[in-house]
Amino acid sequence: MAASPCFSLAARCSLLLTAALVLALSHGAHGYGGASAGLSSSFYDDSCPSARDIVRRVIQNARVADPRIPASLIRLHFHDCFVQGCDGSLLLDNDLPAIQTEKEVPANDRSAHGFDVVDSIKHALENACPGIVSCADILALASEISVELAGGPRWSVPLGRRDGTTTNVESANNLPSPFDSLQTLQEKFRNLALDDTDLVALQGAHTFGRAQCQFTQQNCSAGQDGETLVNLDTVTPDVFDNKYYGNLLHGRAPLPSDQVMLSDPVAAATTAPIVHRFSGSQKDFFKNFAASMVKMGNISPLTGRAGEIRNNCRRVNKKPY
Repeated sequence: MAASPCFSLAARCSLLLTAALVLALSHGAHGYGGASAGLSSSFYDDSCPSARDIVRRVIQNARVADPRIPASLIRLHFHDCFVQGCDGSLLLDNDLPAIQTEKEVPANDRSAHGFDVVDSIKHALENACPGIVSCADILALASEISVELAGGPRWSVPLGRRDGTTTNVESANNLPSPFDSLQTLQEKFRNLALDDTDLVALQGAHTFGRAQCQFTQQNCSAGQDGETLVNLDTVTPDVFDNKYYGNLLHGRAPLPSDQVMLSDPVAAATTAPIVHRFSGSQKDFFKNFAASMVKMGNISPLTGRAGEIRNNCRRVNKKPY
């Protein structure tokens, strides 16, 4: 006996709803994009309304002792998201054989800093809202607050990431390098759905902070240790502004991977016009930087029941047996 039209329609609707739910859940656990990733700037409004104020207070105190801290924290977020998504994997210490830390790969070893500040933020948040705010979200919030405290733009940070329970040293070994060609940088960014505007905007984070002289175009002066720090922006080294792009136009970018956005043969048709744009308009740079930070922060977040909320950002939670 043939099914009635009404039954067929209901069945079809049920199938469509089921498929939509499966798709939404799969994107929520591991996907690109703010809405599809299940993130929201109001995620902690009820469960931990003071989260942003707590993160801000810790960073303000830390930067008094070390003005590099804001730049260091945004770099941690960048190096976390580029490995296996924004899941806080960079923060994990060695716990062999299960966990091999990403902190010891060449891009991070003795150059990634700010882990103690993340620990302080986590401790303060656990006192206020135990088991609520993830380490991955701490990095996202700390990046926005660090930029704002240094004079840069504010933006609404999508939140709700959960922490991963694994690391990926192989992928961490392929982080963008100070010596990458423009084509290599573009490929690494494209692999994460980031375009040339994102590349030029996010490289603009080099407008503040320091780098070891061994990674710069001029290398180290005679007698300098390779780990001697030099300002990435010699004009305003602790201020987040667009002077970085003016340095590029005058050939004064310390890092080779920055200068290639103008000097590489393919730059004229890709990144160079964006560098000129941002040099001429700090407002344009700020707007695009904020948008690119949100886009980067949405790389493969763990949401829903995926991952966990770590009690300690350096270790995965102990599982009951």
